[in-house]
Amino acid sequence: MTAALPVTFDDVREAAVRLDGIAHRTPVLTSRTLDALVGAEVFIKCENFQRVGAFKFRGAYNAAAQLSPGQLARGIAAYSSGNHAQAAALAARELGTGAVILMPEDAPRSKREATAGYGAEIVTYDRYTQDRTALGEALAAGRGLALIPPYDHPHVIAGQGTAALELFEETGELDTLVVPVGGGGLMAGSALTAKTLYPGMRTVGVEPDSGDDTKRSLEAGERVTIPVPRTLADGQALPTPGEITFAVNRRLVDAIALVSDDEIRDAMRFAFERLKIVLEPSGATALAALLAGRIGNRRRRIGVIASGGNIDIRRFTDIIGG
Repeated sequence: MTAALPVTFDDVREAAVRLDGIAHRTPVLTSRTLDALVGAEVFIKCENFQRVGAFKFRGAYNAAAQLSPGQLARGIAAYSSGNHAQAAALAARELGTGAVILMPEDAPRSKREATAGYGAEIVTYDRYTQDRTALGEALAAGRGLALIPPYDHPHVIAGQGTAALELFEETGELDTLVVPVGGGGLMAGSALTAKTLYPGMRTVGVEPDSGDDTKRSLEAGERVTIPVPRTLADGQALPTPGEITFAVNRRLVDAIALVSDDEIRDAMRFAFERLKIVLEPSGATALAALLAGRIGNRRRRIGVIASGGNIDIRRFTDIIGG
């Protein structure tokens, strides 16, 4: 099933070695309350406790660490709404180089401030009228920087797959793995890891219902472009899946579930009040789908990746209080 894919499970294993002692091995949370609510045994991989507060550090560091000394000396560039921005900035700092990050003008303030705090230069753009990929490529080329995209890169995908690898090392085989989907890097790396280790595992991606580009693309059998969605889940507000990520996900993802902003809000509130963890909207979508009954309970052991927790207190209280 995984033959001839642009990323291999060996790449994931090599990324795990590269990240050992650099990335956090994040905890796996269980809750009897959650199990009773959904009628299954649930294991939550808490990537909100990862460095920079999200899984993105895994892929950014794995990619940056494989650059040549000359490329590293010149620095790196990235484009992101926030989590990959922070991840690329921190990876650059860890590797002794600089970073220039292209971020949307309406990126959450906390994410912009954190990116700058890691030492990166920030360049802004309008996500609703400008093409960030084209802008990012032009920025990197103009300054002679190595571009590390947020998801559509084999080394980034392999790094993201280490989150699922760690999860399975603790839980063993699961019936279903539920993963947030934005550009598709975490989903691709997770599905590759799941299907290699346990071919019978069901893999489910989750998107906000206003940003269902991956679901539409899988149904069409080709990448579909939609208007940039307006959703609480800013990390998943993308118009089309990545080319490489889609090539993997169309082979290895079994289903895509959709969640509303209200369901995301409910999941964030549940995570805070009952699980005692803070999740940003994008980080809560997989949990939201499970709580909303979108996954199906015939699968008794379910893994959920809580992909991030980067949110400031004002936005968090505005969302869960709404």
